[in-house]
Amino acid sequence: MGYFPVLLDLTGRRCLMVGGGPVAERRITGLLAAGARVTVISPRTTPTLAALAAEGRIELESRGYREGDLAGVDLAFVATDAGEVNVAVAREARERGVWVNAADDPAHCTFILPAVVRRGDLTVAVATGGSSPALARAVREELEAYLTAEYATLAAIAAEARRELRVAGRLVTADAWRRALGPEVRRLIVERGRDDAKQRLLELLGVEACAP
Repeated sequence: MGYFPVLLDLTGRRCLMVGGGPVAERRITGLLAAGARVTVISPRTTPTLAALAAEGRIELESRGYREGDLAGVDLAFVATDAGEVNVAVAREARERGVWVNAADDPAHCTFILPAVVRRGDLTVAVATGGSSPALARAVREELEAYLTAEYATLAAIAAEARRELRVAGRLVTADAWRRALGPEVRRLIVERGRDDAKQRLLELLGVEACAP
């Protein structure tokens, strides 16, 4: 099966997690960081999830999954050791038109989760179509070593430069951007700091400065 890669804006979206173990915890941490509203259904949870519920950051229903739990849900996840629960959640999701991810069970997924590297606003996702999560993790680890901390700053100053160029009505080609975002600017971030790196980026893009 081919998958179409996409990044979702989950701000305020209602996401359901069936399961309360370590896998569910990792998924939920990412969902909360994306601004989702998370409900967890599980008779048992990790201490971290219990603390999140006590703080009011997630809704927790301490019970097993029941038919009808996906009503009004935008996105569903299931992370249990019970295959029959995966099947039941996937069936209800299909019936309701809800996208669902079942951990380590691609046959019952309508979307899968990639291995992700984040450096500020820069996000790199790696996936193998669910065929080899271990390979996706291995590639992610290689990328983590390559995408060092200055890439977060590079992403931020590139975004600022793009906004400023738009305000000034200046057009820059894709080739110019590709050349400008090379090793020189990344080196300047480390050696001379953010401001000098941004100024050099603008120079490489063919402009001296842009009005704020």
